[in-house]
Amino acid sequence: MALAIDPITESTDSSIRQRVELEEVVIRDFKQNAAQGRPTSVSVANIQVLRNQEVQSLKELTAVFPNFYMPDYGSRQNTPVFIRGVGAKTKSPAVGFYVDGVPHFETSAFDIDMSDIAAVEVYRGPQGTLYGRNAIGGIINVYTHSPLDYQKTRLKLGYGTYNDIVAQASTYQKLTDNFGVSLAADFHHNNGYFKNVNTGDKADDINSGSGRIGLYWKPAERWLLHLNSMLDYSDQGGYPYAVYDVEADKLGDINYNRYSHYRRLVSTSGLNARYDGMGFSLNSQTSFQFIKDNQGVDQDFSDKDTYFVTNGIHQRMASQEFTIKSNRSGRYQWLFGVFGVMQNTRNNQCTNNFAAGNAQPTTYDIPVYAYALYHQSTYNIWRGLSATAGVRYDYEYTKTDYNREKVMLDGSGQSHVRDFKSKMNFHQVTPKVSLQYETTEKNLYYAGITRGYKAGGFNQSFQQDHERTYAPEYSWNYEVGTKLNLFDHRLTAELALFYIDWRHQQINYTVPGLGNVLTNAGHSNSKGLELTLGAKPVKNLQVDLNYGYTYAKFLTYHKSETQDLSGNLLPMVPRHTLSLNGAYTIYPSSVCDKIVISAGTTGIGKIYWGEDNKVAQKFYMLLNAKVSITKGIFTWEVWGKNITDKEYLSYGFASGTAYKGQQGRPATFGTSLAVTF
Repeated sequence: MALAIDPITESTDSSIRQRVELEEVVIRDFKQNAAQGRPTSVSVANIQVLRNQEVQSLKELTAVFPNFYMPDYGSRQNTPVFIRGVGAKTKSPAVGFYVDGVPHFETSAFDIDMSDIAAVEVYRGPQGTLYGRNAIGGIINVYTHSPLDYQKTRLKLGYGTYNDIVAQASTYQKLTDNFGVSLAADFHHNNGYFKNVNTGDKADDINSGSGRIGLYWKPAERWLLHLNSMLDYSDQGGYPYAVYDVEADKLGDINYNRYSHYRRLVSTSGLNARYDGMGFSLNSQTSFQFIKDNQGVDQDFSDKDTYFVTNGIHQRMASQEFTIKSNRSGRYQWLFGVFGVMQNTRNNQCTNNFAAGNAQPTTYDIPVYAYALYHQSTYNIWRGLSATAGVRYDYEYTKTDYNREKVMLDGSGQSHVRDFKSKMNFHQVTPKVSLQYETTEKNLYYAGITRGYKAGGFNQSFQQDHERTYAPEYSWNYEVGTKLNLFDHRLTAELALFYIDWRHQQINYTVPGLGNVLTNAGHSNSKGLELTLGAKPVKNLQVDLNYGYTYAKFLTYHKSETQDLSGNLLPMVPRHTLSLNGAYTIYPSSVCDKIVISAGTTGIGKIYWGEDNKVAQKFYMLLNAKVSITKGIFTWEVWGKNITDKEYLSYGFASGTAYKGQQGRPATFGTSLAVTF
């Protein structure tokens, strides 16, 4: 994916809502043509919204966008994303993730620090025609600033409860009329929220840091070159799981004997080249990514020394995409693209079974090669009535080289368990059609049908031979919606209704002492609605309401010969997501330049944690608030999250005959001082 970046402003009238006019969007995806409108559900949070709500990670946008759920549990390796009930708990994601056009195909690279981000954009529903693999649920686009449009230097130092320390620095400089450079760095430390009573230490401490550099150059009037590179490192404890008493709805103490951790290094680089010619625009996006991580988990999560699993991943990815589209105003608009990716993943996993006195080190290489061709056309039929049609062809080839050994922990011997080599290939055509009508008042009405597809693959853990692989999954998304501007843009109202027919859904289950295994369910569906209201009732006050409803269930799912889960609701899918946020700006005449008072609440639930629907988290709401005071180049901020200290489960799962869970983050408070010049 390639993108063009429009100037970023920090207006106090910023809001989180889908946009009707492309010109109103502060960030523009290259694949979206102005003449095509946006006949799909998309939400945008710009820089002011992210700062007003003190958003430090993507997970904190849960429920802020309708039907968007990114649970916070485990560690940064566990970063599932669910949109409209469609997602993936482990393995390859079902939602695409891009940072300045660079794709991230590994979920462990999703949870990045959100320091000085320009905007976040979320498309809901399958986006496979333009984006292909990993887009069956939707797309997340994260954008940074362009120094050609935005020139500022910002330093920030913050401190909060649980010894939370944040340090950030960034600068965006336009050195000449045609050349700019951006630099950004951040550091984050937290002692951890939850104590392990067995070790006496916090279970979820974290230290993380990242750095970014961007170079923007216009060698000629019609050319723009953008080179960006990011390095991110985190070292954290994780998995603060405790025994959960279902009847009493109460978590016990975290009590396991071995420290669980996750360490991750991510290096990402991208080169974007864009040419705007007479009648057409051409875009090239070249991307590279390297991921090295190491995980250690006391997988029995008890005070007994039973299982400890280590897992290390080395992954290299290179991708190339070329896109050409029309840029003239007219009745017909077109776009063509070609995409290719090479990705190699080498895993080293070791299951230490202390009770049995052995360890089973396992290595497996899984290279993936994929390419795609795609096209989309939009034709204006009559006045504001237009039709869009697109199609994409994807081909993917993957193979595995698997080897497992058994080593006796007392040094008495070593034996070979199994090894095999295997290969698979997948190909799929994903079409889309939509009809949209835009009035002279810029109100939009649309209806669309889109095909979704996610390739299969190899399981890294399995017990039986038939569990070595899992098959592709498919979906059809049917959607109708409207986007309205009322009362001279003082009120925006947007409504979308959707139905998703989901076949061969990829389902995850955990085998203690082994790991996660993917299998395919029979037939599922998801249906619901999304409502967004943005209002400016008085001057300097912005209020946003976002509500999402999702009802997703298994139509046919025979998990085993004795377990029929047909009719059960899908796990990890909130029935309701709700957010109500307001920001009021005051301009005092003498004391300071500006005061921004922000407050909001988010609601999530009911959420079932397993396919058996035996354990669930009821609907709950969290209250957040922030005050920022600006005087000259200085801004002082005070914030609070989960102010009422609401207790809730952020995750739950079955472990043998018992249940385990993780408590959601408690009340936290903090303050910071920023200098901007």
